[in-house]
Amino acid sequence: MTMKLLPTGFRDRLPPEADASARLVRAILDTVAAYGYERVQTPLAEFEASLTGALGTSSRDLLRFVDPVSGETMAVRSDITGQIGRIAQGQLSHHPRPLRLSYGGPVVKLRASQLRPEREMLQVGAELIGLETVPAVTEVVTVAIESLKAAGARDLTLDLTLPNLVDTLLPGADTAALKERLDAKDTAAVPAELRPLIEATGLYAEAVERLRAFDTEGVLESRLAALDALVAALPADVRVTLDPTERHGFEYQSWFGFSLFSDHTAGEIARGGSYQLGDEPAVGFSAYIDPLIDAGLAQGERRRLFLPLGTLPQKAAKLRAEGWVTVAALSEADSAEAQICTHILSNGRPVPLD
Repeated sequence: MTMKLLPTGFRDRLPPEADASARLVRAILDTVAAYGYERVQTPLAEFEASLTGALGTSSRDLLRFVDPVSGETMAVRSDITGQIGRIAQGQLSHHPRPLRLSYGGPVVKLRASQLRPEREMLQVGAELIGLETVPAVTEVVTVAIESLKAAGARDLTLDLTLPNLVDTLLPGADTAALKERLDAKDTAAVPAELRPLIEATGLYAEAVERLRAFDTEGVLESRLAALDALVAALPADVRVTLDPTERHGFEYQSWFGFSLFSDHTAGEIARGGSYQLGDEPAVGFSAYIDPLIDAGLAQGERRRLFLPLGTLPQKAAKLRAEGWVTVAALSEADSAEAQICTHILSNGRPVPLD
């Protein structure tokens, strides 16, 4: 039998990684639920127009196909946030604001990036719809940090950005080329008067003062005050940095954006910020489970207990109630080693295997 390889950017998760994935998702969703965020489930694919409509995002990253039933173009979701927006503006438009929703599930990108080679990812997150105030932003960032800590992430860095900074400083101007140069941190290609924006990068305390010194006309005063208030409310063990012109991955965010990193994982593990749903403000975050799995989080210690033939069901049930994973022999040929067990039931009690 010929085995076909998976498409580029897709992979299987085997034990114990698949078990760890479920634990990580549950840890994050349980944390956000404790803050009042209620779970919703959205379809893996839907009509292309509805996937992009709520946030006004581009369809260039969507894997599209024609629905054989309706004949219309459908797409596999590349981000669940837009689906949450559709629900908030549709079925839950009557719900009092702010509306707190959470979600989790796979997303698929049309193409991988150099920073993130996976095309299929597991996305878990929460959205607060109806506000983008400092208290709302503070709650969402706090929930994001706490949920990642509950999942086992340690030594976190919170990187803050101001996604629409350039448009705020130069309203009405064609800033596309300038944004690309700022994204590339190409100091030589940026006008001299805007180079301090690149220099205002690094640890928050020093970077925000450089940005404040640049803002001689006070255009950014309210935003910087909001960032100060947010940072003051954060746990002391979270390192905070500032990169005010960072826009990668912040296509639809407005005045505020953030990314979370851990010293023990590769790349970004969460991202969020403020955005608009039509004329309604919102703020939220998405956590990415795959880097956490790859870092070995939530795999835990295997405690698999082999039950020889003839073990009474009542005894097996009692052992499971005590926290054991029981694996029952189904034939004389079965063995603890073959079932990858750590213990065997002998004389009525678990005995570790040598």
